[in-house]
Amino acid sequence: MKTKMQVQLLDLKIQYESLAKEILSAVEGVLKDANYIMGKQVEELEKKTCEYLGCKNAIAIASGTDALLLSLRAAGVGYGDEVITTTYTFFATAGAIVNVGARPVFVDIIPGTFNIDPKKIEAVVTKKTKAIIPVHLFGQSAEMDPIMAIAKKHNLKVIEDACQSIGTKYKNVYVGNIGDTGCFSFFPSKNLGCAGDGGMVSANNQEMADKVKILRVHGGEKKYYHRIVGTNSRLDTIQAAILLVKFKYLDKWSKLRGEHGERYNSELKGVGDIVTPSKIADSNHVYNQYTIRTKKRDALQEFLKENGIGSAVYYPMPLHMQECFKNLGYKEGDFPEAEKAAKESVSIPVYPELTDEQQEYVIDKIKEFFTKC
Repeated sequence: MKTKMQVQLLDLKIQYESLAKEILSAVEGVLKDANYIMGKQVEELEKKTCEYLGCKNAIAIASGTDALLLSLRAAGVGYGDEVITTTYTFFATAGAIVNVGARPVFVDIIPGTFNIDPKKIEAVVTKKTKAIIPVHLFGQSAEMDPIMAIAKKHNLKVIEDACQSIGTKYKNVYVGNIGDTGCFSFFPSKNLGCAGDGGMVSANNQEMADKVKILRVHGGEKKYYHRIVGTNSRLDTIQAAILLVKFKYLDKWSKLRGEHGERYNSELKGVGDIVTPSKIADSNHVYNQYTIRTKKRDALQEFLKENGIGSAVYYPMPLHMQECFKNLGYKEGDFPEAEKAAKESVSIPVYPELTDEQQEYVIDKIKEFFTKC
């Protein structure tokens, strides 16, 4: 019997320790310059993002939530409009829609990928529909070709929620570089995370990019002169400096996450009733989360906890069942695949610094659980 280990779901301390000298030097540089808001590092990060994604514009924002919010405003979405999105995602996706005065219209998911089902989108398009927000959940791209075809047919904007998927490609194109805008989060737990909140809007739609740039600085192109009413959503220079350090390692980290994911796929295949995440053709998976499904989810999670292994449920309740969205008129049973995923899904450790020994321990304990069941 193996000695009990402690394996966190995510260990940010290990990542920091490996980069401490570089990060502290970068932060010190900002402190010496004393240009804390919209300093040169912000512009450098925007340029780096454009080069990496292959997009025309990248606008640094205070958070991934604000990236969604300002993209919607830049698309002209407002009161009385509708925006189609998935019911199985983090709250911010639908919250941003409501916060611009529009109505989220939910769609069910593909069970294997957890992403929005394109086949169910067109049926909910109405005269009020202004945009689609596909979410590239857990590190894998949504199926963008049919989504873009529907958007073109109905003259809809496409705002990609890529907050969990920087580095993901769909048919050799990075997500965030397919729709009108892409929205990224640099929350600490993301594959590219800063030391607080942070976000980015990527855009090939020049009109929307120009508007986002103005919206993030109170709606003014020139200080104290305001053409529209915007907000304060600037990325701090210190956060940009930290992200520039980490950006150099993003592809390496994505590769390691991918290797961990493939090992799980291989080792957990056929174990109990586990369903490992499927991967769509012509796309990679950067595994912001590695999420399995089992009808014994709650018992498995408790067993993992008892054995020192971190796990998390993303997400225990689909958005259409949230109390704050009761007014939308949805009910339990409307989106069966999302509801089933909420009851069966659990995410296990997959961060880049996860050692072979730690991953083997996680795999062995999962196998042990199903042997005892």
